[in-house]
Amino acid sequence: MTVPALSLSDDQAAAFDTIAGVLQQVGVHLSDDMLTPPRSDDSQVLAVVGKAGSGKTLLLAELYKALEAAGVKIVSGDYEGRRKKDARTLSILAPTNKAASVLRNRGVPATTIHRILYTPVYDPDYERIAEWLTGQGDRPQIEGITDQALDRAMAFYQNNASVPGALASAGLRGSDFITGWKRREDPLDIGFIDESSMLDDKQFEDLKEIFPTLVLFGDPAQLAPVNQSGGMVFDRLPDPRRLVLNRVHRQTQDNPILDLAHALADPSLQFQDFEDMVRDAAARDDRVVMAQRVEADLMARSPVLVWRNATRVRLIQAFRSAFDAPAEELLEGEPLICDGIELPAKHRKKRLDLEARGLIKGAQVIYLGPGKRPGFSRLHVMGAPDPQFGAASIVKIEKPDEEDPFIPFAARMGATFLHGSAVTIHKAQGSQWDTVQVFAPDIYVAAKMGRTEAGTALWKRLAYVAITRAENKLHWVVRNRLAKPTAPLRVDDLRTAPAPFKLEVQGDEE
Repeated sequence: MTVPALSLSDDQAAAFDTIAGVLQQVGVHLSDDMLTPPRSDDSQVLAVVGKAGSGKTLLLAELYKALEAAGVKIVSGDYEGRRKKDARTLSILAPTNKAASVLRNRGVPATTIHRILYTPVYDPDYERIAEWLTGQGDRPQIEGITDQALDRAMAFYQNNASVPGALASAGLRGSDFITGWKRREDPLDIGFIDESSMLDDKQFEDLKEIFPTLVLFGDPAQLAPVNQSGGMVFDRLPDPRRLVLNRVHRQTQDNPILDLAHALADPSLQFQDFEDMVRDAAARDDRVVMAQRVEADLMARSPVLVWRNATRVRLIQAFRSAFDAPAEELLEGEPLICDGIELPAKHRKKRLDLEARGLIKGAQVIYLGPGKRPGFSRLHVMGAPDPQFGAASIVKIEKPDEEDPFIPFAARMGATFLHGSAVTIHKAQGSQWDTVQVFAPDIYVAAKMGRTEAGTALWKRLAYVAITRAENKLHWVVRNRLAKPTAPLRVDDLRTAPAPFKLEVQGDEE
């Protein structure tokens, strides 16, 4: 089997060859770029597992390049035109927009699982533009769309391969060309799932129904979903179907953050020994900071990671107090976490609209200001391809020692949010930030309790997940203190979509 031009480690090359062999069995020949029609009776599930720095994402990217070079069509969830019956397709998915954006930043066209489970329904006129952009039709003539606008759309599509983005560059709003969403009826072909340690059993079963060939990429050292009893979906696969990457790659060596993460694998390591290692790393390398207090400035874009909900609530209140946020309203720039969508069944279309835009449970959001009607908010969904839009919102701010949250404002129904300046380590899985603050006293409490998960001390799993969320810098916070902010909250650093969709939920409709 031919290994890609990029030099892979031995375990990566072995995994590449195994996956290429499975793809060949289902008619995708990477060695000679030959594709044959899929066979409906073929069903394959494999997993590539490895700890942080073992090269899972690099391997996924190389497999994507090889499949695309072989002529496999990439299905991104933005737009699907007429598909030939025997065409071979690949979808690259992640559980959250933030996780998908990590892949997109590396040149891999990833989308969320939700965007594949549900597909957009295009207005017939504007679908003709989409067909032209994707090479499935002639250049159309649409009333109200100038030749210059079509040229802009084509130029955008050639650079970004996004149909919604191209239509937005032509001056169209999402509500102009997307009339609704529908549950996928026909299966696809090959699916790559990143951050698969986050999958629960129901999601796994849904994905197996859609993809006859499924490859999971996951980290066995992370925290399992809350309802999975400490296990992950790939744990049940037989050994030949679990491809393990052990080697830490050269580009991740000499990285003090990953060194600390891998040190947690030592079964004899105690919490105090680990904290001594953090202190030593901080003395040698400025990428690790032994912090005496939480930095309020960082919390606006990168939440403090905690274990206990009580700690999370106290830090949120300290953050709002530090920025002089009034109790009855939000400040522009305050971070939020989507906690779901509260809409009755008759508003299913609106729910799908919002979920497709990125408002799924756990999504990180920045509040941009009030909307045009009471209870409506302008929002920026972090990691979403088209991040800014308005929606009916229900904002809940929890307070210490109070059972019910305070609600500064709310529509009758819509997307619900908790404050996002501090989040639990469980909810942080799948996300990465340039700089991460980890609240060490919480992890110390977990260590004192002596709890285990899947045979590993819980505090080690918590510490591993928390510190590997940091891309470049780790603050290991050892004191229950908060540093005052050096500047007010801001929103001018957020990218503005070229023509943001207008998908406001009519929360006051009967």
